[in-house]
Amino acid sequence: MNHGKSTRKFGRERKVREGLMKSLAVALIENGKIKTTDAKARSLRPMIEKMVTAGKKETLASRRNLISQVGSASASKMVKEIAPKYKTRAGGYTRITKLQARLSDGSLMAVIEFV
Repeated sequence: MNHGKSTRKFGRERKVREGLMKSLAVALIENGKIKTTDAKARSLRPMIEKMVTAGKKETLASRRNLISQVGSASASKMVKEIAPKYKTRAGGYTRITKLQARLSDGSLMAVIEFV
């Protein structure tokens, strides 16, 4: 039974799932907008929101935490370009827009982007 479990597994093992989320996060930071499935976008959103909040702090510890999550290039872009835009905003840095279902397998698609 899966009662009370909120994490999605995507049919993958833990390390593969973590790699998937990391690659989605890096793509979103680099491009500002990505098209993915609705479930993946909804799982990515809390991760990205926490990264932006950490980037707003601009401390050495928060920068190192970001580097451990997404690498140095993406972490520096988060701290220097993305996080300063949201200095006065209290949250809600991303937007998920639903799209039509994918033709091949009928999967619900969505676009996740920075507001």
